[in-house]
Amino acid sequence: MKVGDLAIPKKLIHYYTDQGINELYPPQQECVEKGLFSKRNLVISIPTASGKTLIAELAMHKQIDSGGKCLYVVPLRALASEKFREFSGKGVKVRISTGDFDKRDEKLGNSDIIVATSEKVDSLLRNRARWMKEISLLVIDEIHLIDDQVRGSTLEMVITKLRSANKDMQILGLSATIGNTEELAGWLDADVVSSSWRPVELHEGVYFRGSIQFHEMSKEIKTPTRHDDLNLCIDTISEGGQCLVFVNSRRNAEGFAKRCAGAIETDANDRIQLIKLSDELTSVAETEMGRILADCVRKGTAFHHAGMTSQQREIVERGFRERSIKVISSTPTLAAGLNLPARRVIIRDYYRFQAGAGMMPIPAREYRQMAGRAGRPHLDPVGEAVLIAKEYPVIDELFEQYIDAPPESIYSRIASESAICTHTLSIIASFFAKNRIQLLEFMNSTYHAYQNPDSLMLRLVLDDAIDFLSEKSMIKVDQEHFKATEYGTLVSRLYIHPVSADKIMTAISSNKVYSDIAVLQLLCSTTDMFNLYTGRNDYQYLDHFIYSSGDDLWNEVPLYEDDEVIELFYRSLKTSLMLSDWISEVPEDIMCERYNIGPGDLYAATEAISWLIYAAKNISMMCGSPFTQAISDLEIRMKQGIKRELLGLVSLKGIGRVRARRLFNNGVTSPEAIIRAGHDKISALIGTKTAEMILQQLSGRNIKMPVTVKERSGGALHERQKNPENQNQGKDHQITLGDFNGKCE
Repeated sequence: MKVGDLAIPKKLIHYYTDQGINELYPPQQECVEKGLFSKRNLVISIPTASGKTLIAELAMHKQIDSGGKCLYVVPLRALASEKFREFSGKGVKVRISTGDFDKRDEKLGNSDIIVATSEKVDSLLRNRARWMKEISLLVIDEIHLIDDQVRGSTLEMVITKLRSANKDMQILGLSATIGNTEELAGWLDADVVSSSWRPVELHEGVYFRGSIQFHEMSKEIKTPTRHDDLNLCIDTISEGGQCLVFVNSRRNAEGFAKRCAGAIETDANDRIQLIKLSDELTSVAETEMGRILADCVRKGTAFHHAGMTSQQREIVERGFRERSIKVISSTPTLAAGLNLPARRVIIRDYYRFQAGAGMMPIPAREYRQMAGRAGRPHLDPVGEAVLIAKEYPVIDELFEQYIDAPPESIYSRIASESAICTHTLSIIASFFAKNRIQLLEFMNSTYHAYQNPDSLMLRLVLDDAIDFLSEKSMIKVDQEHFKATEYGTLVSRLYIHPVSADKIMTAISSNKVYSDIAVLQLLCSTTDMFNLYTGRNDYQYLDHFIYSSGDDLWNEVPLYEDDEVIELFYRSLKTSLMLSDWISEVPEDIMCERYNIGPGDLYAATEAISWLIYAAKNISMMCGSPFTQAISDLEIRMKQGIKRELLGLVSLKGIGRVRARRLFNNGVTSPEAIIRAGHDKISALIGTKTAEMILQQLSGRNIKMPVTVKERSGGALHERQKNPENQNQGKDHQITLGDFNGKCE
């Protein structure tokens, strides 16, 4: 089927033909024949690199040409950014939304294509964004993630809500790996397009002692080193290809990249590009990990994992796409949808550590995601996915467990107590159900109900959720009618779990002394916050903190609980101490070494906790708590990574943590002090243009005396200026409240 013959806008046809895309792949043609352009729902299960994104783009442009609006849902922010770039510049308005979870983002409604994560879409639905009812095409990328234990229930709820609100909406579900495609399609009232066709043929095999065993043949590999993984990479590069090597930990990814860097050879042209990439990475390297990455890239290798910053990952991905970086060793971050193919994919580690279970084999679906990266269209004659066997008997096991294994079926994860509780509140607060009958009808439209008709377990879990939400004053139950309270509506809009909200509310209402570390540890102990793992080397300093400062915490230190409870407490404490170091301006490289993290981990943690601090501030404000201002200050400090003394300075546009610290250390400690210092001194410290911008801001600003907070000391209230010039650097903020018993109905 020719692209020029398709019923799509001429501009898009010209764009494709300019890119050399003149004819559809067989699976793409089948989608058109099964109703892609006539608003038919489709579940499309075809291999990676077989053109799923182009199928979605064709359908979206057809919808837009008819006055429709399209929503493209992805599981990861990085994937959202990639799709945004891919869809832009083709004659339609494209926007991306992955940010704040309490905004309606009405401006998104002016777009033709909105790219967003499933969590962001869920939050938009909770906040009742009006334009969501205008969606005429919903595209779910990686729809098999409905089966994901953590995020699957949110994706299922997003699909169910949008189907309820938009009766005539077309749905496209995209995946490479679904075993029960017909069942999923039955739920969505969709046709199935399932194919094993790939633009580059995929050969899957197992390497053992110098030979790759495929089904129909074997391939001998030279062994210049004693390392199997390294020999496979050297062989690929010698034939003009590139490699992705999947390992089971960040440490192994970094270790292999360093080992490979000393073994491969690059040509003169590649070396010029590699030096440029390495210099880019060096310029943004603030930790030892960043410097190691730059050194590896200079020699043609790299690693890729979630501990890196987004800027580091972007540079590495660009270098690999441009073919100067020859090998990337990675945790499964590169298997999750990013378009980064290689001639040979090496799955070195097919066992991974799972807390409470030890080393466990990866699922076949994950293997297929990795193997699907093999084969670069228009560059490689074939793609190879290779597992490495340590012993001869393992060869057959690997073929059976991975290569020949059928795709795994996907199941609903919505019936867990945790998922039902948060989604029940959102259904009621967003007016999808106003009584028990409507709530049951809504839940009966989920994938879980389709797979489990008349599920007694679902009804029991729903009853428990309603009882909890009513008891905690998040909903009011009048006979069979439900209504979210102001508090419940706030919790739903803030996109935090009701159990987390109750924990925050209880702590704010019942504690009389505020401290930053108490708030941080409280928030780190909620289900909405991910925490660092603890190792043997962590317990000494954690125990020391508990001994010396444990009384400052709002959560009691568990002494007689089971091991799991104690371990979760230690993890939350370690994470909160890391975040406390961040707002105490501890250098990033010291923090990464102290807590055994990467800069990407630090960024992710500060972003996650900032949202929870924001939520805590709103809950505190609703209750009229005197803690609100202190929590608001903590929110700013966390976003900026500053001590309290810099709050006044960073309130000015153009002054971040670096410029603020430079000003403060030179005696310019407040906006008033900037005015007193004058143009020449400020220019010398932060540059002429920035100084002029800051002084212009201040010229039209009514400078007021610093805000005061009331403290109780020795039974008497007194006022203390929040002006950081009068405070000790880095001292933890404490407010004592004698008889505060704030409550919120």
